[in-house]
Amino acid sequence: MSQMNDEATETKPRRRRMLGALFGIAAVVLAVDQFTKFLAVRFLEGQAPTPVIGTLAGFNFYRNPGAALGLGSGMTWIFPLIAVAVFAGIILLSKKLGSVTWAVGLGLLLGGLFGNLVDRLFRQPGFLHGAVVDFIDLTFFICNVADIAISAAAVTLVVASLKGIELDGSDSKHASTVGEDTHG
Repeated sequence: MSQMNDEATETKPRRRRMLGALFGIAAVVLAVDQFTKFLAVRFLEGQAPTPVIGTLAGFNFYRNPGAALGLGSGMTWIFPLIAVAVFAGIILLSKKLGSVTWAVGLGLLLGGLFGNLVDRLFRQPGFLHGAVVDFIDLTFFICNVADIAISAAAVTLVVASLKGIELDGSDSKHASTVGEDTHG
């Protein structure tokens, strides 16, 4: 009984730290994304592309009305709805959060999601139809900090899953190995 109380007492501060990490990372990503977009609008809009690493990478201002690679530009109103659904999913998942890796991945996802959502809601041409500011030219596509955070989140969460790191911080591969050893 005492051990269960100790685990419960330890779990609440750990969960609070995980939620702090998730929302802290999201806030930093959102702030950096919006600041860099502010700078892009101020200094890059209407300018010729600026190479930074030869033809490999540079800056090129673009208002993207669609999703990745400009897809879905005629249905911009749906992207905020998807963002709200993903946000709700992250809130539900966060109730079981106990892994630093998952907190980082979900924080990156949430920050990137909100970075592009702010554009959809408040940039021209208007509410729910705003074009996302992209300015980082990586030869094959142009993106922004929010897009990079979303991609990093995807990689982080896939790696966590492949390594067997569960949302609650447990190790599914270790648990299945232990289970196999005791039955075999």
